[in-house]
Amino acid sequence: MTDPAATEKLIIEAIRTCYDPEIPVNIYELGLVYDINVDEPKGEVSIRMTLTSPACPVAGSLPPEVEAKVRAVPGVTKASVEVVWDPPWTPDKMTEAAKLQLGML
Repeated sequence: MTDPAATEKLIIEAIRTCYDPEIPVNIYELGLVYDINVDEPKGEVSIRMTLTSPACPVAGSLPPEVEAKVRAVPGVTKASVEVVWDPPWTPDKMTEAAKLQLGML
């Protein structure tokens, strides 16, 4: 990996292919991804994300899906996903595009 900004853009594109099955918007636009850290020389990526609720039915499958898709990004040698509950997710974390898609604007 040579350009952290380009790598992060590719990571975000990969994350945008992950969806909460109950909401037809990708998890990035939903605001579920709080932080992406790229250790450029090592190719290691760590992600802090949340779910819409602790009882989310994809709590066991969504984080590993995100990890696998990020690991598939060229130059990424390791990806780890940490699910956090603080701050809790609320609809105000969604992008305007997501709100528009869901008829909230």
